[in-house]
Amino acid sequence: MAAGTTVAVRSPADTGGAAAPGYGQDELRRDTDAIQALGVTGVQARVTTGSGQDLVAASGVAEVGTDRPVPRDGYFRMASTGKALVATVVLQLVDEGGPALDDTVDHWLPGLVDGNGNDGRRITVRQLLQHTSGLPDDLPGFATPQEYEERRYDAYTPRQIVARAMEHPRISRPAPSGATPTPATSCSAWSSKRPRAAPGTRRSSAGSWNRSAWTTPTCRTAPPGLRSPHANAYRVFPSGERVDVTEVIVADSGGYVSTTADVNRFFQALLGGELLPRERLAEMRDTVPVDEEMQVFWPDGRYGLGLVNRPLSCGGGYWSHEGGESGYITLNGATGDGGRAVTVSMSTALGDSPENMLRQEQAASDLVDRALCDTPGGGRDT
Repeated sequence: MAAGTTVAVRSPADTGGAAAPGYGQDELRRDTDAIQALGVTGVQARVTTGSGQDLVAASGVAEVGTDRPVPRDGYFRMASTGKALVATVVLQLVDEGGPALDDTVDHWLPGLVDGNGNDGRRITVRQLLQHTSGLPDDLPGFATPQEYEERRYDAYTPRQIVARAMEHPRISRPAPSGATPTPATSCSAWSSKRPRAAPGTRRSSAGSWNRSAWTTPTCRTAPPGLRSPHANAYRVFPSGERVDVTEVIVADSGGYVSTTADVNRFFQALLGGELLPRERLAEMRDTVPVDEEMQVFWPDGRYGLGLVNRPLSCGGGYWSHEGGESGYITLNGATGDGGRAVTVSMSTALGDSPENMLRQEQAASDLVDRALCDTPGGGRDT
């Protein structure tokens, strides 16, 4: 297959029939090409509908300096998309009589969140999942190519990550339900009490869902490499240097690794009611407006429990959770009933300027919007 090809492949649940009229292979290829033209090394995207064929497009190359094509079902770090997975598991545990959403962090981990105005006695599990806890975020990272070379194999335990955050004053008071959200730590603090593979992923039924892709331990250190096939990940630093950052130990939930097929199956299973009872899914979809900083990237966006709701240009809205980590940027979206889903994975983070970051975000968001709007029954489905 030549670099930048578009193919249609059948998912395990396909029953035949045509893919969405109005948005087909040519349109998907057009949109992946537009993202690649911004300076993104490689792009892969998949549109999944309730029947028919998956649409899959790939543009660019898997490795700079080669003509190796981007794998059409390659692995990538899903980063904050894992927040939707973590929230799903937490709500499964809630339903089984485990932690309650209004339990405090201190109830489960006494004394862990404490200092500089941070107080685990005043922060609930719900606020952690909804990013309204007011906790600071100090995840390890790298701002220059030199820092990447020096720090890429540094490993941290969940408690060390929380301890780093506690060195900073709280961002704000924990917000009551219905208030504008403020950032919280990427790893839910109480989840460090459960360093094993996320239990709900093994128990949940999602049809042909590949469970092996979803059993990375919550906030546990992941290995520095990725399984094959995958496109290499690149980051464009403010200096303009493009650096291969594929090999890295990720300290947060960006350690989750998946594929476009499995991300689509997860959101379809979640929103289709296969993973949570109706009342728990309703709690997950109970949203508040995102803050001003995120409004730039998610205009009119709202945040639930590990789920983002964004409007569609054709009416209604869709559910998603994008992610970005060590060069991999992922955007996704699914209709409210899980009938249609799309995931786009980009293997370059354009971090040389805020303007280029926003252009990359908008181009991928446009792909998601068009793919969901121009499918049968698109729009008006929240």
